[in-house]
Parts: sequence; C-alpha cells; structure tokens
Amino acid sequence: MFEKLSAVESRYEQIGMELTRPETVSDNVLFTKLMKEHSELTPLVEKYREYSNALNQEKEALELLNNGGLDKDFRELVEEELREAKEKIVVCADELKILLLPKDPNDDKNIIVEIRGGAGGEEAALFAASLFRMYSMYAESKRWNIDVTNVNETELGGYKEISFMVEGVGAYSKFKYESGVHRVQRVPDTETQGRIHTSTVTVAVMPEADDVEIDINPADLKIDTFRSSGAGGQHINKTSSAIRVTHIPTGTVVECQDERSQFKNKDKALKVLRARLYDAAKREHDDAIASDRRSQVGTGDRSERIRTYNFPQGRLTDHRIGLTLYKLDAVMNGDIEEIIDALTTYYRAEALKAQEEN
Repeated sequence: MFEKLSAVESRYEQIGMELTRPETVSDNVLFTKLMKEHSELTPLVEKYREYSNALNQEKEALELLNNGGLDKDFRELVEEELREAKEKIVVCADELKILLLPKDPNDDKNIIVEIRGGAGGEEAALFAASLFRMYSMYAESKRWNIDVTNVNETELGGYKEISFMVEGVGAYSKFKYESGVHRVQRVPDTETQGRIHTSTVTVAVMPEADDVEIDINPADLKIDTFRSSGAGGQHINKTSSAIRVTHIPTGTVVECQDERSQFKNKDKALKVLRARLYDAAKREHDDAIASDRRSQVGTGDRSERIRTYNFPQGRLTDHRIGLTLYKLDAVMNGDIEEIIDALTTYYRAEALKAQEEN
C-alpha cells in the first residue's frame, strides 16, 4: 500500500510542477485535466503526509528513549509524544485505506431522480411531494440546480410520480443511497379520527449517462406527442408539446411534459431514457460479478424498505445502518447531510471489509 502512496505523492508533485509551466497554462484542455487530477489526489496525499509525519515522530521519540540519560519530566513528555504518534499512525492508516478504495466513476455526475407514490393512495402521493421538497431544499443548500422533467399531480397537491434532474458536481455521490422504499407513518390531513396511516414511496436515483456510454439507435425509438395536462385541468397546453418516448427493444417508456417546447421535452426525455438504460445495464453488471454479501454494498436496492419517517414521534430511522434521529422537522426541510455521511461511512467500511477479505 505504501509503495503505491509514494508513487501517488510523486505524481502529485509532478502535476504541481506541470501546472506552473506557461505552456500548460496556455493549454486550457490540458490545464483543466491536470487541475482535476491534482484536486482528486490532494486528500490522499495530505493524509499520506500526515501519516509519514506521525511515523517520523514515533521514530524520533523511540530514539530519544533508547538513548537514555533523560530526566523524569522529559522522559514523560517523550513517552506522551510517542503515544500520540502511535495513535495518529493507526487513525491515518485506517483513513488511507478508505481513501485508496476504488472511486465510483459515477460519483461526480448529475443525477435523475424518480419518486413514485406506492401503497397508501393519496397519502403516499402527498409524501412523495414532501420528499421532493426535502431533496430540493438539500440540493439548494449545495447550490445545485433542480430541473423537473415530468410530474403527475393529484387533486390535493401530491405527486403520483415526479422525475427531476439534479445538476451539480458530486450529486450522485450524495444521493446514491436514497434509492429504495421510504415508509411514512403519520396522521393524514384527511383523517378525521386521528388514526396513524402507513404509506410508502419509492425513490430511484440514476446517474446521468453520457452519449458515449449509452448509444441509442434512433430506429429503436417510438416517439409520440400529446397535450400536457395536470390535476384538475391545470397547466393544459393547447399544443401537443408533451413527449412520450418508447425504447422498443426494452419496452422502456419515458414521458416529459414540463416544458412548453416539444424540442426541450424530447431532449429531457432522451436524457431520462439514457439514464434508465445505463442504470439497468449497471445493475445487471453488478449482479453478475458480485457475491451475495457484496451485492448489497452500495447498490441501494430500491425494492427494499430503507427508511421510516415517523411523524408522531418526530423520528427518522434508516434500517440499513440502524440510524435513528429525532429531528424529523429539520430532515424534511432538507437537513439530510448527517444521514448521507453516516451511510457513506457505513458503505465505505463494508467495501473495505470486502476488499480485505479478498
């Protein structure tokens, strides 16, 4: 591991020198490429240097203690420095192992999120709207852009389904563990007896696919146009600007009616289609190469219940990692960073465990 880290540090220093050369600065493509690589290597190199400094401190402390001739107070001081250095070495070594894990190539990508009401009828649709609001507020806190591609509203303002894009560096890395079944327990506004209802909503998070990753043959597409419409006759267009795209080989159907322009709706629909096909191919590939235990690491299986939102108790529980928080109001207002960090840490630890077993 440490031979690899030494090579990484050398490459980091080489890039730093390259970035100061006039010919590099004048080449926008090369300069951007090197800056990105330099930025990606920085956390690893900084941690490696921290680890190396701790090793040097340990070595110096041991040499002082082995040479003898120290008075009591100075010896105690050196022994304390030795303990701190040893602790630092262990902590840095563990953090370096995590930093050396293969990076998910999709982590920096934009994403497409699809939220659908499940069991629970209107209450499920209302909670789907609540989840969309939660994710939107979180994305806004990260200064990311939200772009709705399709929405199917209900009479009471809920969503039978809603699809939207989140555009921002690192969006997939933050959202990828949100895929799955979200369960809500609360008293609906329409409930006169004050009874708690349980409903479910499904969330699917997909990285936006590049054109080169998913090549779609135009001959495989059936494209239909229709008039946009909303709940209760709202947002009805007089022109057929809404688009329905069917991918004939897989039977995948995507609709987009958010834009007034037929061209813009078609462009968005193709982005969603490309993401769905990429996601399906990725999941098939992961299932084919992963063991039963490791297939659950980082997949965010959307067929399983992952989280419960209990409103009467103000409690959120993530069932995958046993995390319980009593700050549901804050969570529903977009404060989900603590949950995301806990999930990221857990799945990194699982990936590290699987790597060590191999």
